[in-house]
Amino acid sequence: MRSERRLVAGRAGQIEVALDWPDRASPVGVAHIAHPHPLFGGSLDNKVVSTLARVFAALGWLAVRSNFRGVGATQGQHDEGRGELDDLMHLVERVAWLQDAAPTVPVALAGFSFGSFVVAQAAAQLQSRGAAARHLILVGAATGKWPMPAVDPGALVIHGEQDETILLTDVLAWARSCDVPVVVVPGADHFFHRRLPVLKRLATRHLLGAEAESRRDGSM
Repeated sequence: MRSERRLVAGRAGQIEVALDWPDRASPVGVAHIAHPHPLFGGSLDNKVVSTLARVFAALGWLAVRSNFRGVGATQGQHDEGRGELDDLMHLVERVAWLQDAAPTVPVALAGFSFGSFVVAQAAAQLQSRGAAARHLILVGAATGKWPMPAVDPGALVIHGEQDETILLTDVLAWARSCDVPVVVVPGADHFFHRRLPVLKRLATRHLLGAEAESRRDGSM
């Protein structure tokens, strides 16, 4: 995997991004991974975010990690999810990450904590426009903290059993409302300390399984 940093023009100034390139000439798609709350130390270097990026890159995706407004070299100020969503949609829709890519290059979304709130909204917007994300992964889904929209039941939702920041009971109540399963990691806290290998396996297996199911459905 090859990584690089760039500054990309955004709607409120420059956006700092980290690109994790797969070891192949043509990535299968672009995966955007969003980080935790910027006012509490969240950044694109967060370990959960970096783990998810490595999973996507290992499976052939270009993984894009972007700093939210006011973090690192990204300009602007924290906007409670509104400006962060605008910036993410700008990166998804306006920035040509892959040269000579088809207009319909697959897009995947993943987010951790506050980032899960941002990407869940982005997924809903893309769905409403008939351009649904190929994959959606939510870790530490921010229910009870922010108004999480309903997500497709095919999304992967992972939560720590001992998460004291976002209570599992709140996540289950939200998941029940949109009929999406929740994978609970026993003993894991909010930041998945000492549980990142488990997170990596869960995300990898989900993506491989979803791709295999999609191929089967396409051949029927």
